[in-house]
Formats: sequence, C-alpha cells, structure tokens
Amino acid sequence: MITAFQAGAATHTGLLRSCNEDRYWMDAERGVFLVVDGMGGQAAGELAAETAVDAVRESMAGATPASAEARVRKAIASANNRICGLGEEHLELRGMACVLTLALLEEERITIGHVGDSRLYLVWKGNIRKLTSDHSPVGESEDAGELSEEEAMQHPRRNEVFRDVGSRRRSPGEEGFIEIRTCRFHPDAAILLCSDGLTDLLTASEVRAIVGRYAGDAARVAGELVEAANLAGGSDNITALFVAGPQFRGGAGATRPRTSTTRVRRRSRLFTGRMAFLVYGLLLAMAVWAFRKGGW
Repeated sequence: MITAFQAGAATHTGLLRSCNEDRYWMDAERGVFLVVDGMGGQAAGELAAETAVDAVRESMAGATPASAEARVRKAIASANNRICGLGEEHLELRGMACVLTLALLEEERITIGHVGDSRLYLVWKGNIRKLTSDHSPVGESEDAGELSEEEAMQHPRRNEVFRDVGSRRRSPGEEGFIEIRTCRFHPDAAILLCSDGLTDLLTASEVRAIVGRYAGDAARVAGELVEAANLAGGSDNITALFVAGPQFRGGAGATRPRTSTTRVRRRSRLFTGRMAFLVYGLLLAMAVWAFRKGGW
C-alpha cells in the first residue's frame, strides 16, 4: 500500500478577480484529495465551494466499508444536495453551484470522481496524461480532436459547462452526473488536481515542465504552477494540488536519456568528419607522390 505521499497545494485569486471561489482539501493519511471551483458569483460561489469541501470531508471521514467508487459517489452527491438545499432555503443563493474533482488513492489505485471542467492529470515516466474529461462543449471538441489544446484554451466558450454540483438534487448513481475513472497509481507517479484557472493559461507540456522540477517539495511545485499561471495573465482563480508518490523523481527519467542520445549522435558525426578529413588528406598526399615519382 502506498502511504508516503508528498502532497502540497496552492491557490490564488488571480490578477483580475476580486475574490477566490476556488477551494481545496486534502487528507494525505487517508489518500483523499479535492479541488473545487465555485460558481454563482462573489459570495455565492465561495459558499458553494466551501459547502462542497465540508460535505466531502464529512462523507469521506464517516464512510462505511464500501467500494472506493461508492464512497466517492456518495461524497459528491452529498455535496450536491447540501448546496442545492441552501439554494432552496435562501432565494439569494438559488442557482449557486460548483465543479470539482475528487481523488481517492488507496492500495496502489486511484479512483476519481469528477464533475465539470476542473482537471486531474497523471504524470508518470516523463509523460503527462489528462484523466478527466471537461464537461463542456469546448472540452468535448478538444477530446474529440476537433480542436487543438491551444485552440480550446483560447475559445470564447471555454468556461461553459453542462455538468455541475448543486444546481438540482441528484442521486449518487444518476446517469450523466459523476464521471468515475479508476487506474493504477504507481509509486513513481504523481497526480495534479487543478481548477481551470490553471489550464486555461498553461498547456499540458508547460505543466509537465514545472512538475519536472519536483525535488521533494510538493507545495513548491503547486506554488510554481500558480505563479506561472499568474505570469501568463492570471485571468481567473487558480488552484493546484500536487501529489507525488514516494518514488516520483520529477523529470529526471524523461530528460537524461534524450540528452545522452543527443551527445552520442553529435560525437558520431564529429568522429565521421575527422575520419573523412584524414582519408582525403592521405589520398591527396599519395597523388602528389605519384605525380613527382612519375616526373610529370
């Protein structure tokens, strides 16, 4: 069982917003990690996100022995119905909601519960892979290959979503509500949960480059990701939650083989060039000797 997680998070209002509607929560001992992005404007969005965190925390802490998927579904549905209940009780809060990504790591497996356009990336063996789907028109087009990553990032409708947590009451197993993904989590892998304020401004390769600088401080990686998004414009709230397995070594495994190969190839070309020079010189010397000996 993987227990030695290194986890850290950072969040920022961004450069253009007056409040931060993002929230995160983690319990590394239990292997539970959550990022929430509130919707509804100002106080309502913040309240939706805070309510989701509270509901998920309570649900996961009091979870009965059940499958990982069942626990994740129950926690997200609990958050959904608590947010919806607040809107039913208070007219000024009606319509508030959030999007979220919840990850449960246990027994070398990761179970992901996801609603909306926050994301979870897996980083392993020098590669980065998005394990969640953006529940949005632009996200669907990108996943289908109809839009490139850069085109999706710049699309005017990139912030529209068709799934949320809190707009109406739902059950844990309701179709079209919670996206569940499961996969193996290797000790030398890492995951990143983040809000769209990060991925609207940084490409996956840019994220991977920053993660590659990991040297044992997960919080530093999260902070560098948030800082990079702010440097790229900081147009929205930004949250990054980074979790590294006990054997994760950043980008070392991805960069060293390529560097070694490049050096070998350069040396081969250099050796070939010197050999050609010597051969041509020898042939020229023989030609001169033959010319003089023949008395030409």
